[in-house]
Amino acid sequence: MRQIKASCQKSWDLAPVSLLVAIALGFSLFLSGCSSKEPEKTSAPAATNRVEAQEPEPILSEGDAAMLKAAKPASEADRAWEAVANALQGSSEPMEWQLKEPTKEEMAAFGRTNGLLADKARDFYTRFPNHEKAAEARQQEYALLSLAVQLGNTNRAEQLRQLEEARLKDPNLSEDDRLELRMQQLQRTALNQETNMVATLTQLEKTARAMQKEFPKRAEVASLLLSVAQGWLDNNQTDKSRTLARELAQGTSDEEVKGNAEELLKKIERVGKPLGLKFKAVDGRAVDLQKLKGQVVLIDFWATWCGPCMAELPKVKAAYEKLHAQGFEILGISFDREKADLERVLAKEKIPWPQCFDEGEEDKKLGDEFGITGIPAMWLVDKKGVLRELNARDGLAEKVEKLLAEN
Repeated sequence: MRQIKASCQKSWDLAPVSLLVAIALGFSLFLSGCSSKEPEKTSAPAATNRVEAQEPEPILSEGDAAMLKAAKPASEADRAWEAVANALQGSSEPMEWQLKEPTKEEMAAFGRTNGLLADKARDFYTRFPNHEKAAEARQQEYALLSLAVQLGNTNRAEQLRQLEEARLKDPNLSEDDRLELRMQQLQRTALNQETNMVATLTQLEKTARAMQKEFPKRAEVASLLLSVAQGWLDNNQTDKSRTLARELAQGTSDEEVKGNAEELLKKIERVGKPLGLKFKAVDGRAVDLQKLKGQVVLIDFWATWCGPCMAELPKVKAAYEKLHAQGFEILGISFDREKADLERVLAKEKIPWPQCFDEGEEDKKLGDEFGITGIPAMWLVDKKGVLRELNARDGLAEKVEKLLAEN
């Protein structure tokens, strides 16, 4: 039932509804961090001598096929589309961005590239408006411009706005396409926000509720509101998160969204209550959170493949080194797939606190039990063993010091 956040990888071949789901789930990543599932590792195929599956015999002989090709040469429009299609192969987001956050310069360069590719698509359907690929070229132009503007290519913003206005005025535009367009606009607005996260979430919820009136039966809008509820929780606005999650749990007709909202409510209700956690660490230590009463404990849900997790690691280590002697402890819950990956980073970074790993899928059970859908997730437990905070990332040392000062 629990919804796992998806990767941010773009695909322009997605059907409209699938793209809507990807956009809705993308908000969760924007508001938090990585998915709690590690991306599949990819590698170049190794050279091999194995026999491939046998190709079916061609209906025409090679000679006849060559004669047929010569008799029906490709038209100018066909050749133009082939050139556009070849160019568009470079429009996909680089795979390495899933594992390593790109720099602003890399994103800007990718945005400019996609803007130029959009021009190629526009040039094609302008020159050949009646070609069978003209509609696809229009779709590609819009998708490429959307991504270019999201990546900071503001010079293309007006061009994109004009395309959107034209599409919205089309009486034949389907509900799927209209909703996709609205979601794209909302995502772009959120990503371009320069104010603080609370202001961004406020605007997101306001716009999502307007979309809810326009598309009252669409689960994608309910999923978007659920992402906002998670965002409120991640930013320590517990009451707002609870109110929105309860509304979705009681009011939506989509069973998946309802279930996820109920899981979010369970997570919220943990705050202020004793937290139970037991595991055997990778180094053999038996860990029982309730036996650590008298200490402030950080529960760190993370993974070595998660870029935001690794970016937080220096801050976590600094807080540990500063406050461990005063009664601060950390328990790591790793979402790594390979134990060797975790052990390598533990050794390299000289991380001393105990780590739970998936020997018998214990960490995944803990992840499911605690409703962890995105990482890094950092929970703080006070000296009485009570869960006090579900988002300790911002100002970690100060939050720990405050709990250490309590009687």
